[in-house]
Amino acid sequence: MNETMQKLIKLSREIGREERRLAILGEGNTSASLGDGTFLVKASGASLSTIEEAGITRVKADVALAALDDASADDTTVRAVLEASRVDSNAKLPSVETFLHAVCLFEAGAKWVGHCHAESVLSIVCSEHGAKPFLKHLFPDAIVVCGRNIAVVPYLDPGLALAREFRKALHAHHAQYGSFPKVVLMENHGPVALGASDTEVFNILLMLDKWARIIVGTLSVGGPKFLPSEVSDRIDNRPDEHYRRKQIAAQNK
Repeated sequence: MNETMQKLIKLSREIGREERRLAILGEGNTSASLGDGTFLVKASGASLSTIEEAGITRVKADVALAALDDASADDTTVRAVLEASRVDSNAKLPSVETFLHAVCLFEAGAKWVGHCHAESVLSIVCSEHGAKPFLKHLFPDAIVVCGRNIAVVPYLDPGLALAREFRKALHAHHAQYGSFPKVVLMENHGPVALGASDTEVFNILLMLDKWARIIVGTLSVGGPKFLPSEVSDRIDNRPDEHYRRKQIAAQNK
């Protein structure tokens, strides 16, 4: 078992721990680039909390990405594409979110990706508020860990349709802000964290969970008091906060 596989198993199990309330049963998925045009992604139906090496499939990125560019590809061809994407034809079928992970890893610069169905986040993005409460910040640490700006994707069926819309959101974010987001919120679905390491992905999901719980708390006592945009910009660009980002990212590696 190589180091990336070991780290992906550990990350997956941490996200899937029941007391964290980020994912249960077969919810959520994780992935990591192997740096050779392939990546590891959770197999369909595997449980993050108990995942083993057999529950992770190595996938060819070019096959997954080609399906996104193929206008004729639709839901009826998804299974065939997922089967063809496997490096080992005997491996389990990769998650239907494989297309989304391929975009994150090979177009948005992420090395690691984590997607979960956090109760705290879903309680907001499944409400009439949608992702709107996350478009402004409430406290500095969310900016430091989760980034200054997030991307939002409306609900779409998981698979090709969702991955195509996800890709549009990532590139629109880059066009507007000059960088890809660390967090993408899929309304009525859940969050996706994009990171340079397994540690960064995990930290993003933990901070996003705290952020969501604080939003819910403020809604019960009169509503959120958002930081002014100029304050959020200042926090995002402070030299000491850049240093703190590096220190946080280096922990628990």
